[in-house]
Amino acid sequence: MNYIRNILNSRSKSDGNFFLAIQKIIGYKPKNKSLFIKAFTHRSMNIKDDKGMALNYERLEFVGDAMLGAVIAAYLYDEVPEGDEGYLTKMRSKVVSREHLNELGKELRLIDYVEAKIPKNNFGSNIHGNLFEALVGAIYLDKGFKQCEKFINKNVIYKHIDIETLEGKVISYKSLLIEWCQKEKKTFDFNVYEDTGNDNIKHFSVKLSIDGKVVSKARATSKKKAEEKASKRAFFAFQNRINRSFKE
Repeated sequence: MNYIRNILNSRSKSDGNFFLAIQKIIGYKPKNKSLFIKAFTHRSMNIKDDKGMALNYERLEFVGDAMLGAVIAAYLYDEVPEGDEGYLTKMRSKVVSREHLNELGKELRLIDYVEAKIPKNNFGSNIHGNLFEALVGAIYLDKGFKQCEKFINKNVIYKHIDIETLEGKVISYKSLLIEWCQKEKKTFDFNVYEDTGNDNIKHFSVKLSIDGKVVSKARATSKKKAEEKASKRAFFAFQNRINRSFKE
């Protein structure tokens, strides 16, 4: 408890507006302030409690992820009564995708309140979504399911969920392209190789071939990103044929 008290005191002195800002974001006055301190404490702070347990937002992310999944699942179940399990699972995945969670975190400017020992411009893009999940977890543990559901409804469902738009949203162009190739009995190959060039950061390039012919190329800081970028380019090149194929 001494560690929590020290963090609370430090946070209160260094940023007197922190709890006022959090109160405005979540819509009520926090009961257990230490939860929200954790939700905005990066692991680089290297803070531990009296039992040696790390104090940062990572465990709260786990709780927030579960709560988002549960609330979104219940909403989709009621909203789309004709949707089967596969449809509902796909739709929920689109809402809680890393890309969408990052957008939600950016919208609330959660990164402004993070305590870290590394510059904020060194964070990866997923920091925004991680903080959003951690905040949801903190709300649930602080005030229970109803308050957590209210927050998710206000900031996710009512603002960002439109069933028709969601149905047309692509989560992974790579998965979609592979599904189309398999459906149409086409061969595909992602030829990925390291391509650092003059960059300080390691880069990877990919050539995507369909039926033995290179249809797109891309370059990014990871193999996964490069493959996704190449797949997106290929999708738009074959968009009409892909859409027609899935409608049949």
